Amino acid sequence: MKKVTTIVVAVLLLTACGTQNESDKVNIQKQTIQLDNDQMTPEALWAMSRIGGYQASPDGQHIVYQTGYYSVEENKSHQVLWMMNADGTEQKQLTEDADNETDAQWLDNETIAFLRGGEIWKMKLDGGQRKQISQTEGKVEGFQFSPDGSKVIVLKSIDFNEIIQKNPDDLPKATGRLVTDLMYRHWDHYVESIQHPFVYEVSGDAGISGDGIDLLEGEPYECPMEPFGGMEQLAWSPDGQSIAYTCRKKTGLAYSISTDADIYIYNIGTRETKNLCKPADYAEPEIEPTKTMKYQKVNAKENLANNVGYDQNPKFSPDGKQIAWLSMERNGYEADRQRLCVCDLTTGEKTYVTESFDSNVDDFCWAPDGKTLYFIGVWHATENLYRTNLKGEVKPVCIEWADFGSLQMLNDKSLLAEQHSFLAPADLYVVTPGDSIKDTKAMQITQVNKDILDQLGKPSVDQRWVKTSDGQQMLYWIIQPPHFDPNKKYPTLLFCEGGPQSPVSQFWSYRWNFFIMASQGYVIIAPNRRGLPGFGQAWLEEISGDWTGQCMKDYLAAIDDAAQNLPYVDKDKLGAVGASFGGFSVYYLAGHHDKRFKCFIAHDGAFNLEAMYTETEENWFSNWEYDDAYWNKNRTANADKTYKNSPHLFVDKWDTPILCIHGEKDYRINATQGMSAFNAARMKGIEAELLIFPDENHWVLKPQNGILWQRTFFNWLDKWLK
Repeated sequence: MKKVTTIVVAVLLLTACGTQNESDKVNIQKQTIQLDNDQMTPEALWAMSRIGGYQASPDGQHIVYQTGYYSVEENKSHQVLWMMNADGTEQKQLTEDADNETDAQWLDNETIAFLRGGEIWKMKLDGGQRKQISQTEGKVEGFQFSPDGSKVIVLKSIDFNEIIQKNPDDLPKATGRLVTDLMYRHWDHYVESIQHPFVYEVSGDAGISGDGIDLLEGEPYECPMEPFGGMEQLAWSPDGQSIAYTCRKKTGLAYSISTDADIYIYNIGTRETKNLCKPADYAEPEIEPTKTMKYQKVNAKENLANNVGYDQNPKFSPDGKQIAWLSMERNGYEADRQRLCVCDLTTGEKTYVTESFDSNVDDFCWAPDGKTLYFIGVWHATENLYRTNLKGEVKPVCIEWADFGSLQMLNDKSLLAEQHSFLAPADLYVVTPGDSIKDTKAMQITQVNKDILDQLGKPSVDQRWVKTSDGQQMLYWIIQPPHFDPNKKYPTLLFCEGGPQSPVSQFWSYRWNFFIMASQGYVIIAPNRRGLPGFGQAWLEEISGDWTGQCMKDYLAAIDDAAQNLPYVDKDKLGAVGASFGGFSVYYLAGHHDKRFKCFIAHDGAFNLEAMYTETEENWFSNWEYDDAYWNKNRTANADKTYKNSPHLFVDKWDTPILCIHGEKDYRINATQGMSAFNAARMKGIEAELLIFPDENHWVLKPQNGILWQRTFFNWLDKWLK
């Protein structure tokens, strides 16, 4: 349930808003909007353009990037490609018709490959000389050309009947599904197909055709990994002879309780595969389905050597002698510290080069010298840019009140990166690292929403540290309305973060958007409570097995401090809002807030933890976070505390109006959780509303649903706090 990167979200938005059929194509272009005043509205938020993927040409002279345009009227999106010089000048839209064009990749300094209608196309810098170069009947879902352009990896879906049995041929209209194991559905869909990477030869004018070579031929495993994995989980060696890929080679129950994904090297010439994470004679220990590695008899040193946690997103060094990837130490713990591992391909020796950075590495790239790696990671509530050498000496490159979402090398000296903040959606920047932070230069090269942002009054942002109930120091963000008057009193919202281990950094969201909340006249208090990354692993790990302990006290410490010490916070008009774990937090606080709050909003929150334990599809999550299954009589003390403090057991203490929101295609936290909470509130006689989306998952992705979400959200808050 952790936050995913901006680029992944863009891909998911494309999927939600429009895998295009010929009959429903609409040539949606950049939305123009003229506001009546300088207040951000839901309509203004959804009129904004959204930058997705981007890539610099091999010579660093040009940049191609993807932008999504959204139409509320059509309830659709349109993904288009743009070209510009590396300094941001001479920007030109390359996509002219209603087809989505995505996944741009340079074939050489003059030619771009891209995805259109499920096929690979190519075109020149100016968008001309377009030609389709694959013939797969629209089956291409992702691609990556080899460095010399002679081969290409193509992602395609294949039928998967390991978990859900195929229905008999004589019952073609039967809609039932016979399920024989776990992981029969994932995120928002039933698992009846999986992606495999195929390698094709590229034959001049003939392009790409035939069946290709399946890297996982005969293997019932997905690559990339669902639900968010993409082409970043595969990489070509510089000589084009090998492919590194990410895979968790498990199915069913074994898959559902394990995060043990590995990095594999596939040799194209020999068609042999080697696991870089484990020796050939590795024997996987048997794991009890309801026990995590916290309680298994495990050897920590051996686990570290065998990379038993998440390993993903490999990238070869420029000379091809080393490979780096993101690595977690422990199996079953999706929020373990994500470190940067460098492996010598000759010796197999692995070195972890970010051990001195006590937080996650979220994206990285090699510098051209092969001795430096740049990475982004969260520290003290911002996702900023760092570098490390192969000795593990980490230094900050750029520290500011903003988040970097992804990065890559532009040329020998500069980086190309996406950046956003509470006050601005994603744009592209060129960052030239200096010897120190003060010597680093960052230049914004896109302003895709300048026309809208220039019409808006800007909120203001501040930080404050507060002492928690156990004597620790906690940072919380304060977001104040535009035209802020410190002599006025403002209704105030406590923001409860999800994850539960997602950072409250300078994120930009099209639902949980602090800009629009402040523009509607609310002060927002956003605490970096126990369980959030960026304050050391010890701080983060205090939440697992203790969802209703110190983290809940941290929420109250933040809102109490704000009510007592910020004179503009109206302590008689406080609300609490949140999604996912934040929704769970709201349900719990509803029974424990001692009349602090006048209303609540919970989106996709867990309400009944016993039910959630077996309802969620990724069972490793509830295993680790709850500590144990509810039916085990000898369950741990933390598990016992978890179940005994489930929000549904405290409805008798609910006394405050609550809005429950849920998507019926949310298979992470099932919609029955939100329905149960709403039903309980109404049967208790509490004012309540339920906003249910039959066609949305853990998020809300369709434009009109997004507008409905925002309007319902603010109507509820205004009713009780204004």
